[in-house]
Amino acid sequence: MDGKMLARLGAVIFVAIAITATVIEMTRKDDPAPASTAPALQPPTDPLRATLRRCQQLGETATSDPACLAAWAESRDRFLGRTPAQTAPRQNEEQ
Repeated sequence: MDGKMLARLGAVIFVAIAITATVIEMTRKDDPAPASTAPALQPPTDPLRATLRRCQQLGETATSDPACLAAWAESRDRFLGRTPAQTAPRQNEEQ
């Protein structure tokens, strides 16, 4: 066998295998995933989150609202990992 004939034979075999794999893949039936019956877990509601949402709705007037100022301070403390007792000491205590 010469080189051309061997190359043609290899190409025909490759195409035959590719067609067979395609036909097998197209005739395969996909089973639908089973439906989950477990209820979705709802995290407990956070009153701070609701307060922050309310302050967001107030817009610029929230800067003078004492409840919003307290909510922002608590949110900041949570973010920084501080408890209310860990806040900086007041300036008046030294005098």
